[in-house]
Amino acid sequence: MTVEIGNPNSISNGDVKQNSTNKKSKESEKRRRRRKQKKNKKQNNITETDNDSDDNAKENSDPHQPLEKVEIEYVTENLEFGDAYAELKSDNDKKDEEEKKVTKKKDDSDSDQEEEQDANGNEKGGVSNKKKKLQQRMKIAELKQLCARPDVVEVWDATAADPKLLVFLKSYRNTVPVPRHWCQKRKFLQGKRGIEKQPFQLPDFIAATGIEKIRQAYIEKEDSKKSKQKQRERMQPKMGKMDIDYQVLHDAFFKYQTKPKLTSHGELYHEGKEFEVKLREMKPGMLSQDLKEALGMPEGAPPPMAY
Repeated sequence: MTVEIGNPNSISNGDVKQNSTNKKSKESEKRRRRRKQKKNKKQNNITETDNDSDDNAKENSDPHQPLEKVEIEYVTENLEFGDAYAELKSDNDKKDEEEKKVTKKKDDSDSDQEEEQDANGNEKGGVSNKKKKLQQRMKIAELKQLCARPDVVEVWDATAADPKLLVFLKSYRNTVPVPRHWCQKRKFLQGKRGIEKQPFQLPDFIAATGIEKIRQAYIEKEDSKKSKQKQRERMQPKMGKMDIDYQVLHDAFFKYQTKPKLTSHGELYHEGKEFEVKLREMKPGMLSQDLKEALGMPEGAPPPMAY
């Protein structure tokens, strides 16, 4: 029998192929690296050339480019004018000194005059500007004598810049006065905070229809109902609960309606106006029976104020 013994130093075909592929891959990587290096060098060269060209273009395009500063020193010769220059200089100095002396004298004289005036004012009791304004201000009595309607004149009218014009405008026909609270320090209607507001009252011609009583009865009936009944009525409401005859409503608004009390032209609201007593029925000169009895006046006799 024959036995074949392999050579230990021999290499198989598969190993040879692997070595060859590894060598090829290394060579290809080296080539790639070289190519990349070449490309990078080319790009760097291109950018440098572009920068140089841009700098040259800027230098050529900018005509107003700042140049280097050069300092030039001018050397003058010492000219000798002699005695003439010295004389001119001395004359100018003398003139300046004389002008200074004159200005000092003027300042001293002005200050002396002011001091004298102040001293005289203090001795006589000098008048300030505030007192001068008060003296020049027109008095209220004079203003009332000059104007056509003295009842329009108020205390502060004399303090106006032109009081005559102000009173003339106030006394002009159909002028609306300024509200009273313009000179008050507190805010408008500040005093009505604690006062309870009265409920609204229906006019007489509407209250005569009886709508107020019907409505009150309906409210009392609603209050007596339970919550379930209220919910049921909300889901299924019923109409016509407060029926009033249309003829009654027609008569109330078209027969018996009266005009409400309206303010006249120029009459403005002021705080506490609703609490003032309006004496429209009474006229000046008309004395009530109670007043006559209090004064002890017999019938037909004149009032005691006339004596």
